[in-house]
Amino acid sequence: MDRRELRQGAVGVPVEPQVFDLLAYLIKNRERVASKDDLVTAIRGGRIVSESTLTTRINQARCAIGDSGAEQRLIKTLARKGLRFVGAVREEAKPRMMPAVGVEDAPAQAKPALSLPDKPSIAVLPFANLNGDPQQDYFSDGITEDITTELSRFSELMVIARNSAFQYKGKAVDIRQVGRELGARYVLEGSVRRSGDRIRITAQLIDAVAGAHRWGERYDRELHDVFAVQDEVVRAIVATLLM
Repeated sequence: MDRRELRQGAVGVPVEPQVFDLLAYLIKNRERVASKDDLVTAIRGGRIVSESTLTTRINQARCAIGDSGAEQRLIKTLARKGLRFVGAVREEAKPRMMPAVGVEDAPAQAKPALSLPDKPSIAVLPFANLNGDPQQDYFSDGITEDITTELSRFSELMVIARNSAFQYKGKAVDIRQVGRELGARYVLEGSVRRSGDRIRITAQLIDAVAGAHRWGERYDRELHDVFAVQDEVVRAIVATLLM
Protein backbone atom coordinates (compact mmCIF):
# COMPACT_ATOMS: atom_id res chain seq x y z
CA MET A 1 0.00 0.00 0.00
CA ASP A 2 2.83 2.44 0.79
CA ARG A 3 4.33 1.81 -2.67
CA ARG A 4 0.88 2.25 -4.25
CA GLU A 5 1.43 -0.77 -6.46
CA LEU A 6 -1.10 -3.19 -7.86
CA ARG A 7 0.36 -6.50 -9.04
CA GLN A 8 -0.87 -9.73 -10.50
CA GLY A 9 1.84 -12.12 -9.42
CA ALA A 10 5.11 -10.50 -10.48
CA VAL A 11 3.48 -8.36 -13.17
CA GLY A 12 2.62 -4.74 -12.39
CA VAL A 13 -0.88 -3.58 -13.35
CA PRO A 14 -0.97 0.14 -14.29
CA VAL A 15 -3.85 2.04 -12.66
CA GLU A 16 -4.63 5.71 -12.32
CA PRO A 17 -4.29 7.24 -8.83
CA GLN A 18 -8.05 7.57 -8.34
CA VAL A 19 -8.58 3.94 -9.33
CA PHE A 20 -5.94 2.81 -6.82
CA ASP A 21 -7.55 4.93 -4.08
CA LEU A 22 -10.95 3.44 -4.91
CA LEU A 23 -9.66 -0.14 -4.69
CA ALA A 24 -7.76 0.58 -1.48
CA TYR A 25 -10.84 2.11 0.13
CA LEU A 26 -13.11 -0.77 -0.83
CA ILE A 27 -10.64 -3.38 0.43
CA LYS A 28 -9.97 -1.58 3.72
CA ASN A 29 -13.70 -1.14 4.32
CA ARG A 30 -14.78 -4.53 3.02
CA GLU A 31 -16.87 -5.28 6.11
CA ARG A 32 -19.47 -2.70 5.14
CA VAL A 33 -21.19 -1.22 2.09
CA ALA A 34 -19.50 1.93 0.77
CA SER A 35 -21.92 4.56 -0.52
CA LYS A 36 -21.27 6.72 -3.57
CA ASP A 37 -20.53 9.65 -1.27
CA ASP A 38 -17.92 7.53 0.54
CA LEU A 39 -16.24 6.64 -2.75
CA VAL A 40 -16.27 10.21 -4.04
CA THR A 41 -14.58 11.36 -0.83
CA ALA A 42 -12.01 8.57 -1.13
CA ILE A 43 -10.90 9.53 -4.66
CA ARG A 44 -11.57 13.25 -4.71
CA GLY A 45 -8.12 14.56 -3.80
CA GLY A 46 -9.47 18.10 -3.60
CA ARG A 47 -11.09 17.94 -7.04
CA ILE A 48 -14.70 17.73 -8.17
CA VAL A 49 -15.75 14.19 -9.09
CA SER A 50 -18.88 13.79 -11.21
CA GLU A 51 -21.11 10.72 -11.13
CA SER A 52 -19.96 9.74 -14.62
CA THR A 53 -16.32 9.99 -13.51
CA LEU A 54 -17.06 7.80 -10.50
CA THR A 55 -18.75 5.21 -12.73
CA THR A 56 -15.71 5.22 -15.02
CA ARG A 57 -13.34 4.72 -12.08
CA ILE A 58 -15.44 1.82 -10.77
CA ASN A 59 -15.34 0.14 -14.19
CA GLN A 60 -11.58 0.71 -14.41
CA ALA A 61 -11.11 -0.79 -10.93
CA ARG A 62 -13.08 -3.88 -11.93
CA CYS A 63 -11.07 -4.21 -15.12
CA ALA A 64 -7.77 -3.86 -13.24
CA ILE A 65 -8.54 -6.86 -11.01
CA GLY A 66 -10.30 -8.95 -13.67
CA ASP A 67 -13.80 -8.57 -12.23
CA SER A 68 -16.54 -8.12 -14.82
CA GLY A 69 -19.60 -6.03 -14.01
CA ALA A 70 -21.82 -9.02 -14.78
CA GLU A 71 -20.13 -11.58 -12.52
CA GLN A 72 -19.16 -9.23 -9.67
CA ARG A 73 -16.97 -11.83 -7.98
CA LEU A 74 -14.87 -9.19 -6.23
CA ILE A 75 -16.71 -5.87 -6.26
CA LYS A 76 -20.44 -6.28 -5.65
CA THR A 77 -23.01 -3.60 -6.44
CA LEU A 78 -25.93 -3.35 -4.03
CA ALA A 79 -28.80 -1.47 -5.67
CA ARG A 80 -29.37 2.01 -4.23
CA LYS A 81 -26.86 1.25 -1.46
CA GLY A 82 -23.36 1.25 -2.89
CA LEU A 83 -20.46 -1.16 -3.35
CA ARG A 84 -18.72 -3.75 -1.22
CA PHE A 85 -15.53 -5.71 -1.81
CA VAL A 86 -16.48 -9.38 -1.42
CA GLY A 87 -13.31 -11.13 -2.60
CA ALA A 88 -11.12 -13.07 -0.17
CA VAL A 89 -8.32 -10.90 1.25
CA ARG A 90 -5.07 -12.02 2.84
CA GLU A 91 -2.77 -9.58 4.60
CA GLU A 92 0.88 -10.60 4.74
CA ALA A 93 3.38 -9.04 7.10
CA LYS A 94 6.76 -8.72 5.41
CA PRO A 95 10.13 -7.92 7.08
CA ARG A 96 10.75 -4.16 7.39
CA MET A 97 7.73 -3.45 5.21
CA MET A 98 4.14 -2.39 5.77
CA PRO A 99 1.47 -5.10 5.41
CA ALA A 100 0.67 -5.92 1.81
CA VAL A 101 -2.88 -6.65 0.76
CA GLY A 102 -3.30 -9.59 -1.60
CA VAL A 103 -6.54 -10.37 -3.41
CA GLU A 104 -7.41 -13.99 -3.97
CA ASP A 105 -9.90 -15.25 -6.51
CA ALA A 106 -8.17 -13.42 -9.37
CA PRO A 107 -8.62 -14.93 -12.83
CA ALA A 108 -5.92 -17.54 -13.36
CA GLN A 109 -5.45 -16.92 -17.07
CA ALA A 110 -5.86 -13.13 -17.30
CA LYS A 111 -3.41 -11.60 -19.76
CA PRO A 112 -0.76 -9.24 -18.33
CA ALA A 113 -2.06 -5.67 -18.54
CA LEU A 114 1.28 -4.44 -19.92
CA SER A 115 1.41 -6.71 -22.97
CA LEU A 116 1.32 -4.92 -26.32
CA PRO A 117 -1.68 -5.51 -28.61
CA ASP A 118 -1.39 -7.04 -32.05
CA LYS A 119 -2.03 -3.71 -33.79
CA PRO A 120 0.01 -0.51 -33.36
CA SER A 121 -0.78 1.16 -30.05
CA ILE A 122 -0.12 4.84 -29.38
CA ALA A 123 -0.39 7.21 -26.44
CA VAL A 124 -0.66 10.96 -27.05
CA LEU A 125 0.98 12.74 -24.12
CA PRO A 126 -0.26 16.23 -23.17
CA PHE A 127 1.47 18.78 -25.40
CA ALA A 128 3.63 21.12 -23.33
CA ASN A 129 2.55 24.75 -23.03
CA LEU A 130 5.74 26.73 -23.65
CA ASN A 131 4.16 30.14 -23.09
CA GLY A 132 4.60 29.87 -19.33
CA ASP A 133 1.04 31.09 -18.77
CA PRO A 134 -1.11 28.43 -17.04
CA GLN A 135 -4.21 30.08 -18.52
CA GLN A 136 -3.00 28.95 -21.94
CA ASP A 137 -3.08 25.28 -20.92
CA TYR A 138 -6.54 24.96 -22.42
CA PHE A 139 -5.04 25.63 -25.85
CA SER A 140 -2.33 22.95 -25.70
CA ASP A 141 -4.73 20.51 -24.00
CA GLY A 142 -7.27 21.09 -26.76
CA ILE A 143 -4.70 20.23 -29.43
CA THR A 144 -3.79 17.06 -27.54
CA GLU A 145 -7.42 15.98 -27.22
CA ASP A 146 -8.20 16.69 -30.88
CA ILE A 147 -5.23 14.64 -32.11
CA THR A 148 -6.19 11.78 -29.77
CA THR A 149 -9.77 11.84 -31.04
CA GLU A 150 -8.75 11.88 -34.70
CA LEU A 151 -6.32 8.99 -34.25
CA SER A 152 -9.00 6.93 -32.51
CA ARG A 153 -11.07 7.04 -35.70
CA PHE A 154 -8.61 4.61 -37.30
CA SER A 155 -9.63 1.09 -36.34
CA GLU A 156 -6.17 -0.17 -37.30
CA LEU A 157 -4.72 1.69 -34.30
CA MET A 158 -5.22 1.22 -30.58
CA VAL A 159 -5.21 4.68 -29.01
CA ILE A 160 -4.68 4.98 -25.26
CA ALA A 161 -7.50 6.87 -23.54
CA ARG A 162 -7.01 10.58 -22.90
CA ASN A 163 -7.40 10.25 -19.12
CA SER A 164 -4.65 7.62 -18.95
CA ALA A 165 -2.21 9.75 -20.95
CA PHE A 166 -3.00 12.98 -19.06
CA GLN A 167 -1.67 11.56 -15.78
CA TYR A 168 1.79 12.46 -17.14
CA LYS A 169 0.96 16.12 -17.74
CA GLY A 170 3.69 18.45 -16.51
CA LYS A 171 6.00 15.59 -15.55
CA ALA A 172 9.45 14.73 -16.83
CA VAL A 173 8.90 11.19 -18.07
CA ASP A 174 10.89 8.28 -19.41
CA ILE A 175 9.20 7.39 -22.68
CA ARG A 176 10.05 3.71 -22.27
CA GLN A 177 8.45 3.67 -18.83
CA VAL A 178 5.35 5.43 -20.18
CA GLY A 179 5.07 2.80 -22.89
CA ARG A 180 5.33 -0.01 -20.35
CA GLU A 181 2.84 1.55 -17.95
CA LEU A 182 0.25 2.28 -20.65
CA GLY A 183 0.84 -0.73 -22.86
CA ALA A 184 1.70 1.56 -25.79
CA ARG A 185 4.30 0.75 -28.46
CA TYR A 186 4.44 4.36 -29.65
CA VAL A 187 4.27 7.67 -27.81
CA LEU A 188 3.52 11.07 -29.35
CA GLU A 189 4.77 14.11 -27.49
CA GLY A 190 4.97 17.74 -28.48
CA SER A 191 4.81 21.38 -27.50
CA VAL A 192 2.81 24.50 -28.33
CA ARG A 193 3.98 28.11 -28.32
CA ARG A 194 1.70 31.00 -29.16
CA SER A 195 2.73 34.57 -29.99
CA GLY A 196 -0.08 36.88 -31.00
CA ASP A 197 -1.70 35.36 -34.06
CA ARG A 198 1.20 32.97 -34.70
CA ILE A 199 1.68 29.47 -33.29
CA ARG A 200 4.55 27.02 -33.29
CA ILE A 201 3.67 23.36 -32.80
CA THR A 202 6.27 20.62 -32.55
CA ALA A 203 5.48 16.91 -32.52
CA GLN A 204 7.59 13.78 -32.39
CA LEU A 205 6.63 10.13 -32.57
CA ILE A 206 8.79 7.79 -30.50
CA ASP A 207 9.06 4.01 -30.48
CA ALA A 208 8.72 3.41 -26.72
CA VAL A 209 10.19 -0.09 -26.94
CA ALA A 210 13.32 0.80 -28.88
CA GLY A 211 13.55 4.36 -27.56
CA ALA A 212 13.99 5.63 -31.13
CA HIS A 213 12.38 8.50 -33.02
CA ARG A 214 10.10 7.46 -35.86
CA TRP A 215 8.94 10.89 -37.01
CA GLY A 216 9.11 14.54 -36.03
CA GLU A 217 8.06 17.91 -37.40
CA ARG A 218 7.77 21.60 -36.51
CA TYR A 219 4.91 23.77 -37.76
CA ASP A 220 5.02 27.58 -37.81
CA ARG A 221 1.58 28.82 -38.82
CA GLU A 222 -1.10 31.43 -38.36
CA LEU A 223 -3.42 30.79 -35.43
CA HIS A 224 -6.37 30.06 -37.72
CA ASP A 225 -4.39 27.17 -39.27
CA VAL A 226 -4.24 25.19 -36.01
CA PHE A 227 -6.87 22.67 -37.12
CA ALA A 228 -5.03 22.07 -40.38
CA VAL A 229 -1.83 21.40 -38.42
CA GLN A 230 -3.64 18.83 -36.26
CA ASP A 231 -4.85 17.05 -39.40
CA GLU A 232 -1.31 17.05 -40.83
CA VAL A 233 0.07 15.52 -37.64
CA VAL A 234 -2.56 12.77 -37.72
CA ARG A 235 -1.91 11.99 -41.40
CA ALA A 236 1.83 11.81 -40.79
CA ILE A 237 1.40 9.39 -37.86
CA VAL A 238 -1.00 7.17 -39.76
CA ALA A 239 1.34 7.11 -42.76
CA THR A 240 4.29 6.22 -40.53
CA LEU A 241 2.55 3.42 -38.61
CA LEU A 242 0.17 1.91 -41.16
CA MET A 243 1.64 2.46 -44.61
